[in-house]
Amino acid sequence: MKDNLQKLKQDILQKLSEVKDGSALRNLEIKTLGRKGELTEMLRKINTLGLEEKKIVGKLANDIKLELAGKFRAAAEVLEGERKNEFIDLTLPGEKTKRGHLHPVTILENELSELFSSLGFSVLSGPELESDYYNFEALNIPADHPARDMQDTFYVARTGAELTRADADGADSNLLLRTHTSPMQVRAMEKYGAPLRVIIPGRCFRSEATDARHEHTFYQLEGLMVDKNISFTDLKGVLEAVVRRLYGAETKLRMRPKFYPFVEPGANFEATCFLCQGRGCRVCKNSGWLEIGGSGMVHPKVLAAGRIDPKAYQGFAFGFGLTRLAMLKYGINDIRLFNSGDLRFLEQF
Repeated sequence: MKDNLQKLKQDILQKLSEVKDGSALRNLEIKTLGRKGELTEMLRKINTLGLEEKKIVGKLANDIKLELAGKFRAAAEVLEGERKNEFIDLTLPGEKTKRGHLHPVTILENELSELFSSLGFSVLSGPELESDYYNFEALNIPADHPARDMQDTFYVARTGAELTRADADGADSNLLLRTHTSPMQVRAMEKYGAPLRVIIPGRCFRSEATDARHEHTFYQLEGLMVDKNISFTDLKGVLEAVVRRLYGAETKLRMRPKFYPFVEPGANFEATCFLCQGRGCRVCKNSGWLEIGGSGMVHPKVLAAGRIDPKAYQGFAFGFGLTRLAMLKYGINDIRLFNSGDLRFLEQF
């Protein structure tokens, strides 16, 4: 053990004599004296020795560690002195700093937030841990609606008195991970009243079996406008501005009736495929159209839940998946890549 310690000491001193800069010095110190360094690992083996040998080897090891620490400090002082006396040409370009990359969903979110801000919309965010009331009941989604099933929603278990506690406004206090960004519609109306123009981008969660097209965590963007004399024409105008910003000035929009509990009437909206310009291709399944999201005129019950008189005000709402739009915009064929943390994927953007 003593011979091994002496040999390791000489090896470290040899490497220390070859160090030429502060970065290499720091790396060597971590490798040898750090928490998982070579000397530290050897010191841990002292506990396996007998009592007498442990005393002798322990003292030697401690002396070596102190000596090496002093050598490292001395080397650092020498290098620092050399650096201060070194001539630095300030006209030379600096060292290239490795930069991070915005996530493709973030790029798209920023682009759309800029567009909606120019149209007078405010950008809001809301809680990801939501109550059953705001996520379902206030949005005219009754208790027997399939979206409330455990297969679709992540519920957060609560215990004892917490399960029966009600919020100050009488809302159900059962908690869940929000399945859409729509709960912020009611929260925004309660807080700001009417007239109102807001978008709510954010993360949502659903209990999905993951594959190339399905993921349990994804991003949406919700839009809401409430005012007097709002019509379906206003909704269509805003959506046309969105698809043209995303896919070009020649992009066309079509809307088809569809049922959503929180709007009446409701419609999904589609844009001409940006790859084939409506001629039909693999991405649009040869239809010439890409489904973007859902929309409609805000249901009177949702306006009332937001403490707004549905007889005096009207509104429209729309929502679409930011993750899906990013897949379409950048030609990404596997939704699981977004949450993978794989730098090879992120560095492309």
